[in-house]
Amino acid sequence: MRALRLFAVAALTLGTMAAQAASLKIGVVPGAYADAVNAVLPEAKAQGIDVTVVEFSDWTTPNVALDAGDIDMNFFQHRPFMENAETQKGYDFAIVGLGILQNLGLYSLKHKSLDAIPVGGRVAIANDPVNQGRGLLLLQKAGLIKLRDGVGFLGTLDDIAENPKKLKFIEVEGPQLARITGDVDLAQGYPHFIVASGAFDPTSGLVYSGIEDKLFAVSFVTKAARKDDPTIRKFVALFQASQAVKTQIHKSFADSDKLYVLAWLE
Repeated sequence: MRALRLFAVAALTLGTMAAQAASLKIGVVPGAYADAVNAVLPEAKAQGIDVTVVEFSDWTTPNVALDAGDIDMNFFQHRPFMENAETQKGYDFAIVGLGILQNLGLYSLKHKSLDAIPVGGRVAIANDPVNQGRGLLLLQKAGLIKLRDGVGFLGTLDDIAENPKKLKFIEVEGPQLARITGDVDLAQGYPHFIVASGAFDPTSGLVYSGIEDKLFAVSFVTKAARKDDPTIRKFVALFQASQAVKTQIHKSFADSDKLYVLAWLE
C-alpha cells in the first residue's frame, strides 16, 4: 500500500513537471500578431500547452526579453530585422515558423494622391534600419526619391541620392507610425497597426509595396539553442493549422486579402 502511495506521488510529480515543461511565454506587439496568437490559445490548451502572451509596445524589448530568457519565443519580426538585431546585439536566434507577410503602404490623411505631396512635405518613416530601408524603397517606387544604387532594404536616409521635393523626414518607432499619420503629409504604414489604431482605413494607401517574398514574413523566433524544442515546434504547428488563426488574421487585416499573405502556405 505504501509503495502504491509512493508511486502515486511520483506520478503526480512527473505530471506536474510535464505540465511545467509544456508552458510557453510568447512576446508580441499589439494588433494582428497578438490577436493571431491569442486565437490559437484554446487549441494549445487542449493539447497541453499553457501559453502566456506578453505584449510589448516597441520593436526592441521583445528581443531583449527573448535573449534574457524572460520569454520563450516572440512573434513580431521578419528575418532581415532579426539578423540585423543579431549583428547589432550579438543575439543568437532562429526562426522556427513563418507567419504573416503584410503589405507595406504609404498613407496620407491630407492629400489624395502622391502628386499632391508638397515641396518640403513632412514624411514619417520607420526608425529601425531594415524597416526604414523598406519604406525608402517604397518612396522610390512612388517616384518621390531616388536611392544610391545597390543599397536595397538596408538603405538609410543617408542613402537618398535625389529628393526633388525636398521632403523632410521624421523617424518614428514603427508601431507609432499610424498615430502620427494625420500630423504629416505622408507616412509609411503597416496595415495591422492601422487597424489596431482605428484611426483611418488601412486599405486607403496611396501606394503599396506589392506582395513581397518570404524574407519579410513576420515569423516565430526563439533562441537558436531551442529551435528544436518540441513544445515550441508543437505550438507553431498548431498555429499554422488553426482555422481560428486564419479567420482572425483576415479580420485583423480589415477583411482585405490585398493587405497580407499567410506565408507558411506559399
